Amino acid sequence: MMNTSRRAFLAATGSAFAALLASGCSTRGAISPALAEAAGHGPLVPDPAGFLDLPDGFSYRVISRLGDAMDDGLTVPDAADGMGCFDHGGGKWALVRNHELRPGKSGGGAIPSGYDRVARSNIVMPGGTTTLVVDAQTLAVERQYRSLAGTIRNCAGGVTPWGSWLSCEEDVTRAGPLAGRDHGYVFEVPARAEGLVDPVPLKAMGRFNHEAAAVDPATGIVYMTEDRKDGLLYRFIPAVPGDLARGGQLEALVLPAAPADTRNWNGRTHAVGGWHAARWVKLDDPEAPADDLRIRGAAQSAAIFARGEGVWMGDGELYFCCTNGGAAKLGQIFRLRPGRNGASDGLQLFFESSSPDQFNYGDNLTIAPNGHLIVCEDQYTDVVANHVRGITPEGKAYPLAALRTQTEPAGACFSPDGRVLFLNAYSPTATIAITGPWGAAA
Repeated sequence: MMNTSRRAFLAATGSAFAALLASGCSTRGAISPALAEAAGHGPLVPDPAGFLDLPDGFSYRVISRLGDAMDDGLTVPDAADGMGCFDHGGGKWALVRNHELRPGKSGGGAIPSGYDRVARSNIVMPGGTTTLVVDAQTLAVERQYRSLAGTIRNCAGGVTPWGSWLSCEEDVTRAGPLAGRDHGYVFEVPARAEGLVDPVPLKAMGRFNHEAAAVDPATGIVYMTEDRKDGLLYRFIPAVPGDLARGGQLEALVLPAAPADTRNWNGRTHAVGGWHAARWVKLDDPEAPADDLRIRGAAQSAAIFARGEGVWMGDGELYFCCTNGGAAKLGQIFRLRPGRNGASDGLQLFFESSSPDQFNYGDNLTIAPNGHLIVCEDQYTDVVANHVRGITPEGKAYPLAALRTQTEPAGACFSPDGRVLFLNAYSPTATIAITGPWGAAA
């Protein structure tokens, strides 16, 4: 998700950022003149620790950091990305956190087992997930440990209604000189798992450059995005709802009466607010050895999206980001309403940014208790000013937070009671708990 120049910058300055996090928590100070016109929850206030600016009345606490000792003898790895929060029972919450790590990166120590090993070194591949068990009242981390390993670039994913995290590989490496097995799959991690899970690739859900997933609780259908400039929107209809390992049918979205190219790069073919009927086309050979699912889908008139990213299920509808879609190539958000009682599905271009001040390269997203979208930016510039943006149901964007370090915010998700927004700083890894008046947005 991050470009090479930004990774180099992070490598040179990681220790400085780690020092900024040492204070652990912060509250608001004086208002920043540059952000005085912020909408939503009000203007952002500069953080005295120089880490995360928030509106007045909000505060944050860093609950987990790169290098922290974990309960399994490993340490917290880097590249924290997508994340989900679950009711763990007994007044506890479980956070399952992705780590977007490639072979050759540190996994936080000698991981004992996983899906695959680096072919030349026999070291377990570092990608996967860690799980944090958090006290719901104090937000103290009681345990944290590896829960999935041996995968590559676990970027985003999604929560399921049955209490698991779908961790998605944004990588399609084939078995060969670098890897012992094929990659490009979805893996399921139960939130209650107490350690490393049996890493089973859900092959019927497709082998492609996965980004995120969302489950419709009414049907058990899983919707998935693809981080490619010509990606598709997929859905997986499980043979047994709630049991994804039993297989099912993979399909791609088609817009029968609208242009298939939704990106608006070559003229505005899709207007903001317009709805289009949608149907789905079946995709054969979902394991796709040639990494050609999107090509075969497009040949069957599937709609093309500009780098599909985060997707989140709301009340009878889901939203998903397209990072560089739109006439300005600054990002789009689409809304899909699955049909009920025989009605057709519908797709709407809900939001398209026309200015970096409005929205700049949306990535992970979630839905706040008040119905606003919460979107993490991932700008591709040498010096970034990444925000967490709020977007009202009417489509008005506003800054909700500003991450002051040269990295991206990721993994935004709310606690089961809607009281806490959990967020990751990508690198150096920091997981943050944000509290405040979530229902008070203008």
